[in-house]
Amino acid sequence: MTHKPAAKDRINAVRDKLGAKLRIFGHHYQHDSVLRHTDRQGDSLELSRLCAETDAEHIVFCGVHFMGESAALLARPGQRVYLPEPAADCVMSRTAPANAAMDVLRRITAAGRAVIPLAYVNTSVALKAVCGRHRGAVCTSANAETMMRWALDAAGRDGAVLFIPDKNLGSNTADRLNIPESLRLKISIREHVGLYCPQKNEINQAKLLLWPGCCAIHARFKPEQIAQLRKRHPKITIIAHPECSPDVIACSDAFGSTSRIIRYVEEAPDGAVIGIGTEWNLVHRLAQKYAGRKTILPLARSLCSHMAKVTEEKLADILEAILDGSAVPVSVDPRLAEPAKATLTRMLDACR
Repeated sequence: MTHKPAAKDRINAVRDKLGAKLRIFGHHYQHDSVLRHTDRQGDSLELSRLCAETDAEHIVFCGVHFMGESAALLARPGQRVYLPEPAADCVMSRTAPANAAMDVLRRITAAGRAVIPLAYVNTSVALKAVCGRHRGAVCTSANAETMMRWALDAAGRDGAVLFIPDKNLGSNTADRLNIPESLRLKISIREHVGLYCPQKNEINQAKLLLWPGCCAIHARFKPEQIAQLRKRHPKITIIAHPECSPDVIACSDAFGSTSRIIRYVEEAPDGAVIGIGTEWNLVHRLAQKYAGRKTILPLARSLCSHMAKVTEEKLADILEAILDGSAVPVSVDPRLAEPAKATLTRMLDACR
């Protein structure tokens, strides 16, 4: 009986054969067993942009499905993007179905009011296409402030911005921009029919309309967890991801994207004690990296089950499939590609 080689050996064997034709990118929330094989690590958009900058013919994106779609949109002609696990999804992305967003936009703008949709990059290509057709753009957690200013300017004095889908990122960004609560409105979406429920006068008065979605991973963090850490470690500082609730952000010393969190820990002095509110794999990796120099603690052990669907074994499988020609690349419906890519282009232009 023959034994199948270990996944790491299978991965290395394919890499040796494909050489510069292959590049493997991995999101920060991936497990170490996967990330150790990647050429670059980063957040979703950072890695998608790298796809367009590499000459590799084959790009394997270790992350969830919407990330592979964004990478495919920005990839060069002739490049192919692959996902080790196409079923790896995003709970927050699924809170904003494209048909519901289209219905809401149609109803809100029926009276002639300008509404600019601003979608978090953690959304499907279909939702991005809806935003693209309505002069909208996307944003990341790192540039949400810049892009919300852009969207408010694009909407004009009498218009509004519809922020989709993360109500927490939208609210935290609005706080940073000093948008009064009286000018914000959290809309309610009736399941399956995509109706908005607020009164017409409320819609007309609001400058910022917030979709009722959130990240299940960051929703698990609570102010009580921060209080407990501060009690045990009086000198601790707390940094949280802006997908956390405004209550958590208010109790934190800082907040920012995954890249910002990494820099915050890197720049902290030796001996620092830092509590972090984001996905466990990143927190655990930082704790290991700075062990003996800095103490890194999670607010809670919050794991993304969809990110966990990408394994070292599945990475080996997709690489071997690329080698034998049976791998199926990420495809984007041509009817969605142009308007969806427009949202990314608008963001890149606004953030230059």
